[in-house]
Amino acid sequence: MSTQHEQHSLFGEILDWMLAPLLLLWPMSILLTSLIAQNIANRPYDRELAQMVRSMARQVALQTSADEGSPSVRLALPQSVAEYLRADDADRVYYQVLGARGELAAGEAGLPVPEGDMLLPGEVHFRDETMLGEEVRVAYLWVPLAGPPDATFALVQLAETLGKRSVLANEIIKGVILPQFLILPLAVVLVWFALSRGIKPLNRLQQRIRQRESSDLSPIEEFDVPDEVAPLVRAINELLARLDQSIGAQKHFLADAAHQLKTPLAGLRMQAELAERDIDAGATDTAGLKRSLQQMSLSSQRAAHAVNQLLALARAEDRAQALREHPLDLAQIVMDTVRDFVPQALARQIDLGYEGPAAGSAVRLFGQPVLIREMVRNLVDNALIYTPAGGSVTVRVLADPVGQVMVLQVEDTGPGIAEDQRELVFQPFYRTLGTNVDGSGLGLAIVREVAQQHGAEVTIGAARLRSTTPADRPQGALVTVRLPVRLGHLAEVM
Repeated sequence: MSTQHEQHSLFGEILDWMLAPLLLLWPMSILLTSLIAQNIANRPYDRELAQMVRSMARQVALQTSADEGSPSVRLALPQSVAEYLRADDADRVYYQVLGARGELAAGEAGLPVPEGDMLLPGEVHFRDETMLGEEVRVAYLWVPLAGPPDATFALVQLAETLGKRSVLANEIIKGVILPQFLILPLAVVLVWFALSRGIKPLNRLQQRIRQRESSDLSPIEEFDVPDEVAPLVRAINELLARLDQSIGAQKHFLADAAHQLKTPLAGLRMQAELAERDIDAGATDTAGLKRSLQQMSLSSQRAAHAVNQLLALARAEDRAQALREHPLDLAQIVMDTVRDFVPQALARQIDLGYEGPAAGSAVRLFGQPVLIREMVRNLVDNALIYTPAGGSVTVRVLADPVGQVMVLQVEDTGPGIAEDQRELVFQPFYRTLGTNVDGSGLGLAIVREVAQQHGAEVTIGAARLRSTTPADRPQGALVTVRLPVRLGHLAEVM
């Protein structure tokens, strides 16, 4: 069951791939902006908070009263710090001073104490805490009260709620995010416009192709074609060139086929008209009628032979059929073909023989049995046609395990083929000059096509058999077909 793939728009796909990252990065940009805005909003207020903590730390000292036996930590807030703690209407400010033993010296008792080891004394540190259910920013430092060896430290903390910080962070976020609501739609429009402009050459190329006539197979001009599309246009041009060549070959083939069929059909019609004329004239010469009928039979045989060879050539050129490979016994096919042509060879007084292994004892090939049989038939038929009476035709099958091929040879004692014509005879409808042999010129063309479908090699040389032809002419023809054998089947030799 075939699966139909849904068509996709190139414009839409490119637009999706461009806008999807943009829409995905936009929430990430908002999150990153909020984090940066929070950090920026903390800086000025952290500096102010640190300055106040240092001012408070400078007012921390040990004092000994008459009622107490040991010194205790005392805090004398300066006027500026006290005003700061009372004047802030946006946020609540808490402070705390703890003595060396953790006793509360001043401020709020509920402010949490920093956990962990004591950090560097005299340096302001920051942390985030929760005070009375509200998030606060805490600045604290350790104040040395006495030097070694009796080193003691007091803890000074100043906490502030996050009201002003949140307001400033929100203002920063609004200043950055709000323009993006205008920029994003504008970016989408610009991307759409840029893509529309970018694919206009494709639209123009499409129109140029649509306006072509069905018979126009000339190359598509590559002007005004983007570099990315140029390889596609070149590939289309190569396809058009192959298609033009194929159509030209088909037209030439049809013209030659019509010419080949025209002669026997014209002869058949002429003989039929002559016979009809004689009958209308009341002729009683049965011998003349018999000759006309014989000529009609001969013409119909020639036409049928030409049609059969045309069909065989069409089958040989069928690429899909060539892919349907089956195991075949070349020796068996050759022996059956030779046996079929024995009556024709006897009628022409030609010695037709077979040399090679028996059926079933040679290497089994993989191929298309119908095409291989057609190739052998055309080789034998071609040799019989061109071999004069009293001559001989020998068909051989040889196994070559070293070369990994099976060799098929058809040798005759006919006039042979000159070296300058040994490639030309493989063209459809070509016939050797000066032979005066009645043929269609398709036999060796079929042989070459079948051989190419099976990856085989076809060569023509001079025969090694004795010939009855004069010494100044070629001594017959030897056609050799070398069919490749798969490695997995070489073990079947002998």
